[in-house]
Amino acid sequence: MYKALALQVTCSAVNGVTNRSQSQAIIDATIERLGRQIRASKAFIGPDTRLVVLPEYFLTGFPMGESIAAWKEKACLEINGPEYEALGVIAQQNQVFLSGNAYENDPHFPDLYFQTSFVIAPNGELILRYRRLNSMFAPTPHDVWDEYLDHYGLEAVFPVADTEVGKLACIASEEILYPEIARCHLMRGAEVFLHSSSEVASPMLTQKNVGKLARAIENMAYVVSANSAGMANIDIPFASTDGGSKIINYEGLVLCEAANGESMTAHASIDLTTLRAHRQRLGMSNFIARQRFELYADSYAQHHFYPANTLLHKVPERSHFIKTLQESIDRLYPTVKI
Repeated sequence: MYKALALQVTCSAVNGVTNRSQSQAIIDATIERLGRQIRASKAFIGPDTRLVVLPEYFLTGFPMGESIAAWKEKACLEINGPEYEALGVIAQQNQVFLSGNAYENDPHFPDLYFQTSFVIAPNGELILRYRRLNSMFAPTPHDVWDEYLDHYGLEAVFPVADTEVGKLACIASEEILYPEIARCHLMRGAEVFLHSSSEVASPMLTQKNVGKLARAIENMAYVVSANSAGMANIDIPFASTDGGSKIINYEGLVLCEAANGESMTAHASIDLTTLRAHRQRLGMSNFIARQRFELYADSYAQHHFYPANTLLHKVPERSHFIKTLQESIDRLYPTVKI
């Protein structure tokens, strides 16, 4: 048993700056601040704090109209860049598994970037890299699917890290609404889903909160979900994405939840022994063991709506994503006219 923390911190966006040196100063300041906050949070919560999850794109914010090329230059990390090294130092100093989400360049696809969730081990080594597969306005591995599989293989699309704090898998933001993402991680043994998010928080049961509960229940897994504590230096109202970081157990019970503002409130115990015993139970509530994948395989194989490979050898404009989505809608509803 150990403590996990969904650390709710402010995102300082880089949209307002014009070059990498300016954005790098913001990124470096964020990493320095996080080092202090993680150290202080662990000191308060206790030495058994072994896992820390950070919000989505916590270093840069998200593009607000910038072109692919402009965002690559201003906001994207290199795979072995100094930012990962600095985050690795934080993981080492605090002896925690550190998970977060950032925009990242890839030398195999030099004209694109991917939104990447990661896990860094207490020795400072990056042990898991997951690229977001569903995105409205950003490139994904599915958009260059054939080449991506050639370079990385299917197991790298749904990576699971087997660690002393459980079998870890990442889910990026809105993808908590896509049950197939979590299920493909489960197929590879995932026990703890690390959900970096930057979402509208509300006391109401939002769509993403429904998704978090559902993914925990149907996969009999923990969900550690870290949301932003507001977004600074951007035109949207600051507190639009503020609050609601939480940890949910394998029965869908919310163990802790943060209110608004920067907070270490969302911390709870992860009991792997009890989780594993729960997955071994004989009964109707063992949703994993009772799942019959063969029932659905042919339907998935025979139906195609959102196409793969639309960005092979192509640098998209924002209009590309809208056009592709409209074509997908037309395939779903070919005779419906509004």
